[in-house]
Amino acid sequence: MTRFIFKRLGIALGVLAAATYLFFLLAANAGDPLDDLRASQQKNRDELIAARTAELNLDVAVPVRYFYWASDAIRGDLGTDYRTGQEVTDMIATASGQTLKLIGFSSVAAIVLGVMIGVISALRQYTGFDYGVTVVNFLLYSLPSFWVAVLLKQWGAIGFNDFLADPVIPPLALLIIGAGLAVVVGAAVGGKWKTRLLAGGASGVFAMIVLGVMSATGWFTDPSLGPIVILALGAGFAVAVTFLSAGLGNRRALYTTLVMALVGGVAWFPMQTAFGYTDGLVAFLQLLAFIAAGYVVGLLFRGPDKKVSARAGAITGALVYGLLWLDYLMSWWLPYNETAAINGRPIATVGSSTPQLSGNTNYWVGTLDTYTHMILPIMAIILISLAGYTRYMRGSMLEVMNLDYIRTARAKGLPERTVVMRHGFRNALIPLATIIPVDLASLIGGAVITETVFGWNGMGKLFVNALHEANTNVLMGYFLVTGVLLVIGNMIADILYAVLDPRIRVDA
Repeated sequence: MTRFIFKRLGIALGVLAAATYLFFLLAANAGDPLDDLRASQQKNRDELIAARTAELNLDVAVPVRYFYWASDAIRGDLGTDYRTGQEVTDMIATASGQTLKLIGFSSVAAIVLGVMIGVISALRQYTGFDYGVTVVNFLLYSLPSFWVAVLLKQWGAIGFNDFLADPVIPPLALLIIGAGLAVVVGAAVGGKWKTRLLAGGASGVFAMIVLGVMSATGWFTDPSLGPIVILALGAGFAVAVTFLSAGLGNRRALYTTLVMALVGGVAWFPMQTAFGYTDGLVAFLQLLAFIAAGYVVGLLFRGPDKKVSARAGAITGALVYGLLWLDYLMSWWLPYNETAAINGRPIATVGSSTPQLSGNTNYWVGTLDTYTHMILPIMAIILISLAGYTRYMRGSMLEVMNLDYIRTARAKGLPERTVVMRHGFRNALIPLATIIPVDLASLIGGAVITETVFGWNGMGKLFVNALHEANTNVLMGYFLVTGVLLVIGNMIADILYAVLDPRIRVDA
């Protein structure tokens, strides 16, 4: 493995050197960094042109200029922005932090949803659900990202903000939502038509009741969960986590997750005080405490495989803490929405924060402001990425579920959950594990169109601005960072493939 890594690293460095050289040639000829000075009417224009020419080495041949830049880059100096004098490393650090906010949330959500939908679609092959997912996937593939972003601005921001002015859901809308959910759930559940009808009908009626109560009580303007809802949702998470990770037949794991759900309901009362002193670091430590508590509870219940119970308890603990944190965040929604800067229109269409709130916010109001600005670009990236992950997972799962060892597992009488989750699902993740690192690395380069439409000052926007200004140092800094990340992503993908699939011989 060590020999393989060093071999791949050597190849990657050669590719990166050649790529940066070619990109430097393109960037140097992409525009004239002296355009603004040539059009200037200042008396010292010639002196300014001479100074910038010397600063950017414009009087030197482009290939030689590349080696000047490369020698500085090796020492960690990426130069400065000739317009502002700001260090390129500082600009990239700020822009990449903004991009990581979007990529972190959207990528995790797209991967989780894509894997889940892809697995269900594969298990329900040639059903109405499978055909529906296929149609939606091809639709999302074909939609231009800028058009998706504009639609989200219109309906996700402007439309929803108008709805909040009078947040009442009419009966016809409730009926349509309930019927749509019933069809989707019924198709996803599969089985006999009675089972589908019961599951779909129950889901649709439940959704109508919940939305009707939320509409009647004004929940959309002053949302909250409360200990009872947290306890109920925690119990649902407990059953789902146990089913997926251990199977409902593992009673010790089920008891562990249910205890953590109960802990969440009881912890609501002391956490109302604790959250009053919470910031980002404290919230992270609280999350770790709930994860550790779930792990310990699982070990205490022991059972035939105590690590399975501990893992299920830790996952449930994290989910329960998320509910508690979300509930307290909701309690700040009304004061945030009523501030003069927001004025009852909380979902933002542009930017990464509300300038008028700067310096006058606590952790919770600042978090709400950040999330309301992130929600639309995150949704845009999810919709664009979701189709790919769904199709990859569906195809991989179909291939695995038709292999001989799956038939053998079923012939041995193993439960279908065990066959799907332990034998099928794990092996179906191998192709996806080689794709995700590369996708994430490329996304960190910035969702150029999405960031431009939503005015998000991330890596994509940095690249566009630098290209317009013929700012070679910034362009090269951007390309170097994204290129290194892509090289690392490719190496991780190769290593993961070799680790997950023992048939791959890396030292051959």
